[in-house]
Amino acid sequence: MTSTGKRNNQKLTTQATDNHSDNTLSSWSRQQRVAMIASFAILVLLLAAAACSKQSSKPALVGVSSPASTPAIPATTTTAALPPDIAPNLTAAGAPEKKTPRKRPANVTYRDPDSGVSFLYPRKALLTAGYQDQPELTAVGNVPMNFVQPGGITIATVALPGNSYPGTDFASAFFNVNVNRKISEQECSHFAFVDTRNADGEPLDAEKVTIGTNKDADKEEANAEMEMTSNFSASAFKQVETQYYHNFENGACYEYVLGLGTEGFATEGGIEHVNRDAVFARLENILVTVKINPTEPIAEPGPGAIASGKE
Repeated sequence: MTSTGKRNNQKLTTQATDNHSDNTLSSWSRQQRVAMIASFAILVLLLAAAACSKQSSKPALVGVSSPASTPAIPATTTTAALPPDIAPNLTAAGAPEKKTPRKRPANVTYRDPDSGVSFLYPRKALLTAGYQDQPELTAVGNVPMNFVQPGGITIATVALPGNSYPGTDFASAFFNVNVNRKISEQECSHFAFVDTRNADGEPLDAEKVTIGTNKDADKEEANAEMEMTSNFSASAFKQVETQYYHNFENGACYEYVLGLGTEGFATEGGIEHVNRDAVFARLENILVTVKINPTEPIAEPGPGAIASGKE
């Protein structure tokens, strides 16, 4: 009995010890698992924190605000508070420069260095130099020279625009310069043909006239005495009136021709007679600007003749 009881007690003791060991091992395994899970969670948190720390240490590339821009200075500056001697200068410097369009002069200067002739003529008129083909003037045709001896050459011809006098019988008007170095001063005072409008049909002698001219460069104006005659021819369809002036300068005879041509009957179709005095006055305005500079003996005028704007 005693042996059996001891053996039973030993079995119970052994079972109890085994059960306690199993309970201890089971309990330790759960704690270990909890600890491992907690450690893993802490490790994850530490890694996430480290990653965030690295990202925050990088410079921001987006969303950087630019520094506030300096406000623009107004275009106009108030000069009321500035000293009087500075304010006007600032105002003048700040104001935009106004460009005034340059007005072209109404007259143009023609110069021929070979003959020494220069004069002013209207910009809108047509100038033809002597070396060019002379224009065929309406109702006038070719204008003959009026020297008593041959040898004359044409320096230049100025023709007024054909629409200068609308509503009238005006056809053309011109100013012509010729020169002849083969005649004497005495011969220069005569003409090959003269005014024939005398009632008796006798030719009229040339008359001496005084023309204001700028022939002397040292004087603003000088008076030149010239010999003058005129001629008139007419038909049923056209009328031509010319005035010739002769002047002896630089050892040569200079001839200036003022001419007017009209067409048709002025009373037809409401057309009026052009004011002849007004036309010749306009041509005389060219004549009075003639200036002759000293020159050497000349030949035919060449391309050296100059037409330039009068400043």
